[in-house]
Amino acid sequence: MRLTPTERDRLLLFGAAELARARRARGRLLNVPEATALIADTVCEAARDGARLAEAVAVARMVLGPGDVLPGVPDVVTEIHVEAVFDDGSRLAVVSDPFGGGGLGARAPGAVLPGAEAIPGPEAACVVTVRNTAPVPVSVTSHFHFFEANPRLDFDRAAAYGMRPAEPAGSSTRFAPGTSCEVPLVPIGGDRVVIGFAGLVDGPLDAPGARREALRRAAACGYLGVGPDDDQDLEAAP
Repeated sequence: MRLTPTERDRLLLFGAAELARARRARGRLLNVPEATALIADTVCEAARDGARLAEAVAVARMVLGPGDVLPGVPDVVTEIHVEAVFDDGSRLAVVSDPFGGGGLGARAPGAVLPGAEAIPGPEAACVVTVRNTAPVPVSVTSHFHFFEANPRLDFDRAAAYGMRPAEPAGSSTRFAPGTSCEVPLVPIGGDRVVIGFAGLVDGPLDAPGARREALRRAAACGYLGVGPDDDQDLEAAP
């Protein structure tokens, strides 16, 4: 049987998680690799059962507590990343505080504990109205270059160039089929170099002519939301 690298990694993760389950059943405290594998496998299985991203992450947070792992593990493993296949495609799940905030560091005298309120996203620089014309749900993660989001999403692509959703890291925005909603966007930070995604940019966002070329590629590939005048780049011509 021939397996892809992704399939081999999934089987390796499952095997490690099964070992962790067996040792936990014998009353053994789990170490870092065992605890990480068990939580990550829980996300993948929840996704396979039809759970949405937030639901899978919530289930994974309930798998282990600080009493199930060796001392110090909650202080080492503060966040777990795993790519899982959901009904609407592959998503990166980020399980923060995987042991319920019960690590030794959280209990140290004088420690400052975060509140239970949701972490707010950054302040929006602009808002676009998005309509999903696809027959299936579409999700866009927090740090995706929104300009290059699914071609069946209809919105002002020119306005979204160089932008990402104004959402906390690890979260995503889901668009149900045939619905419209407003999405706040913020500029991509750092060096503003976009590699991959849909391949419409594949380089520095602010390079001379980059925006014009990206709009041309989007129009040629049939992306919705590219108007006839959008190829008139707002930057100075090189």
